[in-house]
Amino acid sequence: MTVWRPPQQIRVKVIGLAWRQDRLLAAEVEDDGGRIKGIRPLGGSIEFGETREQALQREFREELETAIRIAGPWHLLENIFEHHGATGHEYIFAADIELADASLYARDEIRYAELDETAATARWFGRDMVRDADIDLYPTGLEKVLSRWRD
Repeated sequence: MTVWRPPQQIRVKVIGLAWRQDRLLAAEVEDDGGRIKGIRPLGGSIEFGETREQALQREFREELETAIRIAGPWHLLENIFEHHGATGHEYIFAADIELADASLYARDEIRYAELDETAATARWFGRDMVRDADIDLYPTGLEKVLSRWRD
């Protein structure tokens, strides 16, 4: 198991909001003991000299080996959080996307590896699944911009 702590610097990230009806594709986030404590849409850091669009395309090629189409407006979130006593600070650009590999929509569970070869699992989560399982949605404030999850 990999022990992760947020870097002590502000990071700029992108996440893609892929939908299967009203279910959001998100990766499981584990605590140090391996318990699922939350979920987070797929994406990653923007590299120096890269646009947010290029970063999002690259992240999905690396993680799911698929191209994407950005299908909605960009949202900007500021996320200051604590993970096992360490504070993290990030700005996240989020946009609705469509996956070019249509077979991914048929899979309930998608196993993939992060760039550092850490194993990861993504699933299609409905709003009720998140509430009923008592898990958090990351980054903080994301639920407010999820138009398909609004009452």
